[in-house]
Amino acid sequence: MKHRIVVLGAGYAGATTAGRLAKRLHRDDVEITLVNGDPEFVERIRMHQLASGQELRPRPLRDLFAGTGVQVRIAQVTAVDVERKTVDLGGETLSYDTLVYALGSVIADQGVPGAEEHAYNAAGKQAALRLRARLSEVKPGGAVLIVGGGLTGIETATEIAEARPDLEVAIAARGRVGGWLSDKAQRHLRGAFDQLGITVHDDVDITRVEADGVVTGAGRIEAQVTVWTGGFTVHPIAAATTLEVSDTGRIVVDAGMRSVSHPDVYAVGDAAFAEGAGGKPLRMSCASANPMAWLAAAVIAARLTGRKVPETTIGYVLQCISIGRCDGIVQRVTPDDQVMPTAFTGRTAARIKEMICASAAWGISHPTMMRPSRRRRLAVTGAAETRTLIRS
Repeated sequence: MKHRIVVLGAGYAGATTAGRLAKRLHRDDVEITLVNGDPEFVERIRMHQLASGQELRPRPLRDLFAGTGVQVRIAQVTAVDVERKTVDLGGETLSYDTLVYALGSVIADQGVPGAEEHAYNAAGKQAALRLRARLSEVKPGGAVLIVGGGLTGIETATEIAEARPDLEVAIAARGRVGGWLSDKAQRHLRGAFDQLGITVHDDVDITRVEADGVVTGAGRIEAQVTVWTGGFTVHPIAAATTLEVSDTGRIVVDAGMRSVSHPDVYAVGDAAFAEGAGGKPLRMSCASANPMAWLAAAVIAARLTGRKVPETTIGYVLQCISIGRCDGIVQRVTPDDQVMPTAFTGRTAARIKEMICASAAWGISHPTMMRPSRRRRLAVTGAAETRTLIRS
């Protein structure tokens, strides 16, 4: 029988893992199934562009993986039973030998009353389209408030402000918006905010979200549209299993992205709690998802084919922030994600950011761009013999 590999989630981490496994393993030996609720690959790092009115190229998963040997299943994952090695797809059961859990994350409302009911977000395609539709209804002079001063908040605020200069756009954060950036990057960011007419509310504690604005410890901020970018949380599916998870529900994995409690389960992307350079947990981001996927696929393939398991530590190089379409910040960081004084800004940074975004999508669109000779047969260990590795 073929070894059954099931990958849950076709975001950057899941789709990349499935594609790279297809590169390395012979389809006569393995059956790779990629399960996703959406029929398209969603470029999540571009959702602020979609929300602001731009059109994105559709990328149907079945087209992307046609001819690769990866079977695409469009279905919602409702439960995982890691003891029986099964996945529940809303009444249908899918069995696996190796599971790759890559269900990603969703917006976290941080327990703020009214955030779920009244705030919009751009964490996924449908959410971004809902925000886009709402923004189209706002008349000139209307107020839009972005809550959250991190990467997502900055990109969302600047994208909307550039696309809709007729709106009064503001951004609010519990600390200083972009406060972790180097001095050079912070100066550039503040200048960009001024140029785009974005009002900045630093050190604001939002206690409630209402239909026409937010309530803070210092008063109200009026807004016809509130956009919530205050962090992410994972789906509760993993925490409902016997997998070892962190206090935030992320699957705890070792240096090879393998579950520390269940060796036939791997986790990648936002759903995984993994240590990077300096022993620090990798942050939820595309910058973490891709190298986690590369490593997981290499480790799985190595173990199945009897080859040496790669050992590496994931570290960072840059933090990239788009400021509309023609401006940006590329912040140099240490491998453990500490900012350095060096930062590129302006059009140069925008080009670098666009190149990185495009290359991430290109990798998904060309999942098996590798010479056939790199694919390896499984090493099948029986009672008395091990089949010799051969090239396809």
